[in-house]
Amino acid sequence: MPCTPDAPIVLPSAGMRRVHALVARVAPTEATVLIAGESGVGKEHVARQVHEQSRRRHGPFVAVSCGEFADTLLETELFGHARGAFTGAVHDRPGVFEAAEGGTLFLDEVGDVSPALQVRLLRVLQAREVRRVGEVRTRPIDVRLVAATHRDLASEVSHGRFRQDLYYRLRVVDVHVPPLRERLADIAALLDGLLTRVASRMGRRLHGYTDRARLALMAHGWPGNIRELAHAVERACAIAEGPLIDLADLPFDITRTADDSPAADATKPLRVLEREYVRLVLERHGGNRSRAARELRISMATLKRKLVSRDPGIEGRYQSAR
Repeated sequence: MPCTPDAPIVLPSAGMRRVHALVARVAPTEATVLIAGESGVGKEHVARQVHEQSRRRHGPFVAVSCGEFADTLLETELFGHARGAFTGAVHDRPGVFEAAEGGTLFLDEVGDVSPALQVRLLRVLQAREVRRVGEVRTRPIDVRLVAATHRDLASEVSHGRFRQDLYYRLRVVDVHVPPLRERLADIAALLDGLLTRVASRMGRRLHGYTDRARLALMAHGWPGNIRELAHAVERACAIAEGPLIDLADLPFDITRTADDSPAADATKPLRVLEREYVRLVLERHGGNRSRAARELRISMATLKRKLVSRDPGIEGRYQSAR
């Protein structure tokens, strides 16, 4: 999670509680884990939890993003190379499989691996040995593999872009990390935790958010997930002039939405802002009150009370959306 401190921020949403409960069950085993979720949701954080709760926690945790390398470079990054294997290879170099010996190797964006490298990766997982580029001999490895992807690998398999046998090798246990927009309680926890720690790192005395800023941050859709949220908080910490982060301190794509929303009226009391935020969540779910109540973690009766307390006519507008 970008901009987060060494100690992870506790995420209280029901979705993340399910993720961490599954991690607690699978971590002590040697099972290969495939973590799925949108970019920026915190897949590496989950992978580190698998490592830290396993018997390999005293060994290395090595992470590599498969999407950052061209095919030939990724091959040597994964498997290493021998001296003289290609121009510029002046020394023997182990790959990340060897570097992670006795620990955990985290392959992020494994869905970006080319078909040719998928074959080599499958062979390594089956034989538990690796052969450096330019070498004939193989080397045994003792590595626990955790992979992650933002792609729908089942769809990639059906379209012939990802090997089915490798998919099943990777997906012994699959963990889905929900997007931040579905984790309202996590947004609140991250806002407070990130502010405390980023402000401390920057030497800023910041104590919280104004009602307008918090409402805008809670109502934002966060297409970039935790990565985008961390950027917004870091930017706000850098430019805030007062003890509280205000709407004007936030990135433009957040304030632009807020300027068009009821939250832009700074004269409204908090209870009115809260009710309007509830309505924003309801509208985001197409008027479906059950889904809105689940996201807000309140009962249907509480949702109805918050909506109609000052606007009795609103009940009819959402009557059919259960």
